[in-house]
Amino acid sequence: MSLVGEERKDYILNQLNLEGKVTTNDLVERLNVSSETIRRYLEELEEEKKLKRVYGGAVKINLSRDEPSHLKREVLHADEKRRIGRAAATIVEDNDVLFIDDGTTTLHIIDYLLNKKNITVLTISIPALILLIDYKNKGLFSGDIYLLGGQVNAMHSRVSGTLAEKMVENFHADKAFLSVDGMMLGKGITGFEVGKGQMTQQFMKYAKQSIALCDHSKFGLVQFYKIADLGELDMIVSDVPAPKEWESELEKKGVVWVSASE
Repeated sequence: MSLVGEERKDYILNQLNLEGKVTTNDLVERLNVSSETIRRYLEELEEEKKLKRVYGGAVKINLSRDEPSHLKREVLHADEKRRIGRAAATIVEDNDVLFIDDGTTTLHIIDYLLNKKNITVLTISIPALILLIDYKNKGLFSGDIYLLGGQVNAMHSRVSGTLAEKMVENFHADKAFLSVDGMMLGKGITGFEVGKGQMTQQFMKYAKQSIALCDHSKFGLVQFYKIADLGELDMIVSDVPAPKEWESELEKKGVVWVSASE
């Protein structure tokens, strides 16, 4: 593979997004350059804070193993999340019953539900609840709203725990819109926290369709708790097209990928 330096570095970053890590030996073979050249590329990319070098290669930067607060998450990749929310809302049909997971990406769906008729929303997200109440009081949303009750997590403005999980079992939804903290082929969708991850699993269990919303920054990341394999999803909505290396596996599993337009 003969590529100029910047193209080679783009290739390295793309592989990180897909696999979460790269090895020097593999890059030497794939890019047909010396190990010294690969080390120089990795050093330059680390200086640009685009990866973290480790023995024998590099890994994708995971700035924290702790979930950022809701307020911090709101400003991360905000435009991409808005586009994802708008694209996800086009999947919703009149009379649908929806589980809307906690998350700053899933929150954006609500802004685009206002022209839908007879929608029922069940959520664990307190910001989603507040937004729905505001729209309903203004006469912009006419559907029904359910807050799934349980232990309140103040930092993340959501409800979780055994009581909330049990409450989900009383409902059957047409679609579950899910938030995730990491996505990787072979590792599936993952989350920072066990309790939140278990709620997401409950949504998947009691919905006809499971739809994950995920911006490109989550690709190649594996967080603490595994929620599901990619093949357990019906659809993925992202701000970018599916990585080419994932396409055949997604097609084999019957997972539809929706790319949100500008």
